[in-house]
Amino acid sequence: MSPRSKTAVRRTLRAFALELVIYAALVTGYFFAVLHFLGGWLVQLETQHIRVYAVVAILLIIGQAIVLEAVTTGLLRLLRGGRSE
Repeated sequence: MSPRSKTAVRRTLRAFALELVIYAALVTGYFFAVLHFLGGWLVQLETQHIRVYAVVAILLIIGQAIVLEAVTTGLLRLLRGGRSE
């Protein structure tokens, strides 16, 4: 493996590790925010209206994926100085 390709591999792995750490922190924060702000309502919804609860849970999962991916991408662009890999 040439030194140039080793550098590229290291840079890619470093970017992946950084993205993984940022995304893990955001997912953990999202989990505790939903638990704090919506926990009681979700439990009540689950016991009284199971089908509505299922739809709300799926929407929360989809919303999490969209929003956290956008936030992670924005943060990485900010950290990399405007370029995206």
